[in-house]
Order: sequence, then C-alpha cells, then structure tokens
Amino acid sequence: MKHRLEKWIARGESPTLEFQRSTGELREAMQTLCAFANGDGGRVILGVSSRGEILGQQVSEQTLHEIAACKGRFEPALDFAVRVVELAPERKLLLLRVHPRRDVALTFYDGRGFERIANTTRRMSLEQIRKRTMEFPGGPSRWENQISEDHSVRDLDRAEVQRFFDLAVSLERLPGPARRVTARDLDRLGLRIEGKLRRAAVVLFGKEPFPRFPQCHLQMARFRGLDKAEFLDHRSLYGSAFCLLEEAQIFLRRHLPMSGHFEPDRWQRIDRPLIPPDATREILVNALVHRDYSNPGTSVWLALFDDRVEIWSPGTLPPGVTTEALLGDHLSVRRNPTISDAFFRAGLIENWGRGTNRVIEMCNAHGIPAPEFREVGETVVVTFRVPVAGPWLETAVREGSTARYGAEPERDPLETLLLYELRNGPLTFDELARQLGEGCPVERLRRVVSELVERDRLEPLPAEGNGSGAPRYRRISPAELRPFKPRPAR
Repeated sequence: MKHRLEKWIARGESPTLEFQRSTGELREAMQTLCAFANGDGGRVILGVSSRGEILGQQVSEQTLHEIAACKGRFEPALDFAVRVVELAPERKLLLLRVHPRRDVALTFYDGRGFERIANTTRRMSLEQIRKRTMEFPGGPSRWENQISEDHSVRDLDRAEVQRFFDLAVSLERLPGPARRVTARDLDRLGLRIEGKLRRAAVVLFGKEPFPRFPQCHLQMARFRGLDKAEFLDHRSLYGSAFCLLEEAQIFLRRHLPMSGHFEPDRWQRIDRPLIPPDATREILVNALVHRDYSNPGTSVWLALFDDRVEIWSPGTLPPGVTTEALLGDHLSVRRNPTISDAFFRAGLIENWGRGTNRVIEMCNAHGIPAPEFREVGETVVVTFRVPVAGPWLETAVREGSTARYGAEPERDPLETLLLYELRNGPLTFDELARQLGEGCPVERLRRVVSELVERDRLEPLPAEGNGSGAPRYRRISPAELRPFKPRPAR
C-alpha cells in the first residue's frame, strides 16, 4: 500500500496535506474535501508532508470521532469515504475520498463554499456562489426556473405557443395529436408550476418581456469598415427568444451578400449565400439558449463588419467546456435546460453537443474558414471571417456571373461620374474638377476621392511632369485586387 501511495503522490493524482491532528489542519482538510465535492472529486491523504514524504501519524478512536463530527458541518450532508492504512505499529495514514456532487448546486463547510484552484483551496466569493446556484440544472433557484410574479398566461403570445406545439408534435418531439393548446400543456414543459409561470415561459413566449426582463434583448448592427466607428444600419429589439431568432435571420439575409451563377443545363440561377444559413442559425440559437439571463443589463449582439460577422452571447462557457473543446467532441452542458428543451422540441437544436462541430463541417464544405470561438470577459464571441463588403467581396465574387447585395449602402452619385471620367486614364484632382464642370462641389468631390482611395477603388500615382506636383488618380479594376485571405485569429 505504501508503494501505491508513493506512486499516487509522484504522479500528482491525489492532493496531499500534512496532518498532525491540530484543529487548524483538520479544518483545512475538511475545506479541501468541500472544494473537491464542488469540483471533480478527489482524495486527501492525512499523514503526508507537503514535499510528498509519507510520514504517517497516530490515529486513535478520538481521531475518527473528530472526523465524524466534521461530517455534520457540511451542508447539504456530504458522505465521504474514510480509510486507515497502517504503516507501522504507531504510524498510520488516513485516506479521505469524495466524489463530485451532481445532486446539489454547491456543498458548504461551516456555512462557506470552497473551490480548488491548482494546488490551492480557496473560499468562493458570493458572486461565484450565486452563479453556481443559479446555473445548477433543475434547481429552483436557477433564473429560468424562478416564478415570474408579474406575468400570467394572458401575457404569453397564444399564437406563438400554438405554433410551437404544432411544430413539436409534427416533429414527434411532443406526444399526442395536434390540438388546441391549454395552460396545462405549459406544465408538461416545466414552464408553469402550481398555476404560476416560470421565467422561462416569458423568455420563450412572452408578448412584451420589456421592461420586466430587459435582458430579452437583441442588438444588431451593420458597421462600415472594420470597426464600430460608424454603422450603416442598426436595430434594437425586445422580444421572445423565438422572435429574436427570426429577426436576427432576417437581418442577416438583408445584409449578407449572395453570389449566383447559371449552369448550362439549368434555367434557374443558383444562389450561393456567403455563410451557410444553417451555420449562422445554429450559433444564434446557442447565443439565445445558453446565454446568462441572470444579468438584466446584457443582450445578445449581432455585428457585421466588412470582413467578418460576430455574434456575442452574455455569460462564460460552462465549467469543463473551453473554446478549444468546442472545436472537437465535447459534452452538452446546458445553462438553461428548460429553455434549451423547448428549442430542442422545435427542432432547432440537438442535445448531443454536436452543434459547433456541425457548424465547422458546414463552413468547411462551403469553402469558408471555420468560425473562431473566444471568451471576452463575461461573454462568448463567435466570429465568421468572411468578405461581407469592400474589396474583399469584390474579389470573392468576380468569378461569378452575378452578385446580389442585400441592403447595399447608398453611394454618392458623384462617385459614378468620377469613375466614368477616369475610364481613359489617370487625372489630377483639378483635372477631375474641370471635367465634371463648374457646378461640381469641390469639398464633396474631395471627400468622395478620399473614400474611393480608402476602399481601394482609386490609386494615387506620383506626379510626373504635370507642373503642379499634384498626384494623379488611377481607377482600379476589380481584377487587380488581392485575393481574399482570412485574417488571423485575434
């Protein structure tokens, strides 16, 4: 047994504590057991030094009574195994082993919660305790399971509820024939208890969640360029989760370009979206289903830039799930099981943890980079690096026979006239102004020229013997633009 303990300690498989039966050491051992119960379980070996030396100690009946008394200080009650290993007549080891708790949100010792960080046992903050308690599956204190005192069945969108039930029955994810929905059907989904609505019901089907639940909010913007300095379109919506999902998909269809071409044996044009719609829908569903609803000041963001699409979801990844794990096989950990179950019954998600894997497969098959997953503060960000507009888009679609743009921003009519005047060769700014006539607004022309240079539509050439020292501007054709290359992950 001693040889096995030495191997455990050498491999670092078991935390070790030196224990001399002092009150402080025993308290530290119990706090560590509490931390293991709140994590992935573990062992505490009493009688081993901090350097891994197996020393042993005296273990009497009084020692075992003290440990038994400590069990009564755990809330809820914690059952851990106690084993005595004899090394010598007066030297023994105590092995305490605890398994991870899956039946409760948290275990407390002496009214305090503890967690294990690397090799250190640390007291949990009130905010950590609140979040762990709120996120415990099925727990009555979880945000989505709490009663919404300000809402009743009359505050739900009855038509939306009926559509949901009809769809779930047709997909065979709810038993029974299609029929008119009653309030009792909400009980079947865990959306109502003892005649009172849970918050999840308002999130899913509420007619007007605002102002009681301001976190039922979606912000969407199409920004000009690569940052948030200027936007071309912006929408801010409050509503139920299913409605917000539909609005987000409409916004994407409005602003994402669609290339198309004709094949010799077909009369209809074949359209090709920039991003597979199923991929963006999957990420949007995840953002709405797995977000942290406990913070009323947060919202889901959908942001489109010239070179990327970003979807921001409030809340960090669940414990045990990392951004790297999302790229491969991983467990399905649901922050809001009741809301997630409704989306599952509507056929919008599966419960196998395959959502992100399917998105990656769809993007690879579509010929675009796989999305990037990041945690930015208390938010999960998914980024599709695709050419939404500008020279990136012109390069991406120039081989197609047609390209359709959704909600293309209006251009200054002067831009078209200016590019036409440059069809025969480069001109200076003054030559352009003269070609456009005396009524041409000079400051407006200067702004248009500057914008075209920034968008890689004009190239300023060095002055060569024109006497004025002013640069000449040459029109750049789309064929000269650089091929689109995804930018590296930040």
